[in-house]
Amino acid sequence: MADDAALYPIAVLVDELKHEDEQIRINSIKRLSTIALALGDARTRSELIPFLLEALDEEDEVLLAIATELGSFVPLVGGSEHAHTLLPPLEALAAIEETVVHDKAVEALCTVGKEHSVQHLEEYMVPLVQRLASNIGWASRVSACGVLATVLERASESACGKIKELYAKLCEDEMPMVRRAAAANLGNLVKISSKDVTKTDFLPLFTRLVGDEQDNVRPLAVEAAIEIAKVLGPEDTQGLLIGPLHTASKDRSWRVRHVVAEKFRDLQTACGTDLARTELSTMLVRLMRDQEKEVRMEAVAQLPHLCDGAPTTDRVAVLVASVVPYLDGLCKDASQHVRVKLGGVLQSLAGIMGAEKTNETIVPIFVHLLKDEFPETRLSVVEGLGGLHDVVGTEVVAKQIIPEIVQLAEDAQWRVRLAVSEQFPTLAKALGQDVFDKQLTPVVLRWLEDNVFAVRDSAARVINDLIKVFGDAWAAKAILPKISTVGMDSAYLNRLTALFVMQMCADTLESATINKHVVPAVLGLCKDAVPNVRFNACRTLELVAGKVDKAAADKDIKPQVTAMLTDTDIDVQRHAQSALACY
Repeated sequence: MADDAALYPIAVLVDELKHEDEQIRINSIKRLSTIALALGDARTRSELIPFLLEALDEEDEVLLAIATELGSFVPLVGGSEHAHTLLPPLEALAAIEETVVHDKAVEALCTVGKEHSVQHLEEYMVPLVQRLASNIGWASRVSACGVLATVLERASESACGKIKELYAKLCEDEMPMVRRAAAANLGNLVKISSKDVTKTDFLPLFTRLVGDEQDNVRPLAVEAAIEIAKVLGPEDTQGLLIGPLHTASKDRSWRVRHVVAEKFRDLQTACGTDLARTELSTMLVRLMRDQEKEVRMEAVAQLPHLCDGAPTTDRVAVLVASVVPYLDGLCKDASQHVRVKLGGVLQSLAGIMGAEKTNETIVPIFVHLLKDEFPETRLSVVEGLGGLHDVVGTEVVAKQIIPEIVQLAEDAQWRVRLAVSEQFPTLAKALGQDVFDKQLTPVVLRWLEDNVFAVRDSAARVINDLIKVFGDAWAAKAILPKISTVGMDSAYLNRLTALFVMQMCADTLESATINKHVVPAVLGLCKDAVPNVRFNACRTLELVAGKVDKAAADKDIKPQVTAMLTDTDIDVQRHAQSALACY
């Protein structure tokens, strides 16, 4: 009877793994840890693991589930001493051609491999890697590339020699996907290697891979250059690595050039500021002028990071000498997407270059892009307006930028108008009340009647922020008279907008301003013909209740709101009841 109870978990697993429903088989695999706990570590090693090896399903989802579970199985087979018992099923899974399966098997093999003692590593893991690397199936050789670093990190010197020989053969494998895997794992091998080993063993392989005939191998080799540069140091990097990187930046495949641009910041960090100034800046300029727009876009996005970490004077010198001469061409680039990228980095470039150089070089580009025919370009530039002002100051912005902003405020694309509106609070603080009133207050008031709700809503928020900057007296003089006029407009949406502005400003406006300007306007809208307007009038009265004089409340507000309790619209009745409770 005891034997039957002990066999029960395995029997259940066998039945479920043979079930025709794939989901039931997957669910049974996900309960493997529970079954292993019930069996104990000895029976898990002797019965469960061999059973899994024999019962590997043809369905990829089931195989993936097994690989996932086995990665955390070391404690269930008795700990590190018995970790090697998990290798046979994982080796079989590593040979499966489905990418997600053998990738997960490699992940599990690396996890399990780290649990091996040095003795077991050489006794079990090294032969496993040799078998995978020599297997006729390409998936096994791909998996071998992923496991090499785990073995190399702790193996003896003689075993390391064998591992490096295997890797060299994999770098020259006839199958492109194997060479691709070798290139993808080169960085991991370099991370755990000394400078001498990197120069002697891995740098020649890097040169081989970065010049591979397949353009899906070369980009991965470029990424490995980051780790190689970290190990070599600036002097050896300049002598041994910069040449291949320059070649990669001129590669016939745009994907390789794109990776050089995409990884520019990491390459620069690894190579150091001196090489960034003398070598990598030239490389980036070349990529900025690339024939493919995707490469130019990525290179432009990297401009604010050029010479990161160097003294500001050095960064400015490099930008002025190497980058600025090409900005005019970029702002007229045939690709709108490149111009969008350029518009997005102008603010950062201005922050690096300072007021004088920015005024000479960046501001003209900024103004030109504000007039770009593509709305997304104009949008990207407008979003950097606040940062540009911080650099060049009020006078330059008021004279050269604000006239263009006023035109953009009427842009046909509502997203551009919205982006412009979001910059107004910052401009208000910078320009001061007189300049703002003269050029931009009329723009804000026109937005209140915009045909897009998002713009009208933004205008209401902007007005509230402006009141915080300029004060109640400004609101009473410049804004609230217009709000009263809008509140009497024939279009009910405009009347609603007037109420939204008053609701938005309820907490900001002072009591005297609310009693004098807001309450009379809202009471008039309580009698509006449109129910939406009437119940929003009630909501406004509710929001300003704490600032209304008691005499005005008793005389004007309570009678009006009480009358609205019997309104024909149920929503108006409900909001009237809420408002009345506040008085």
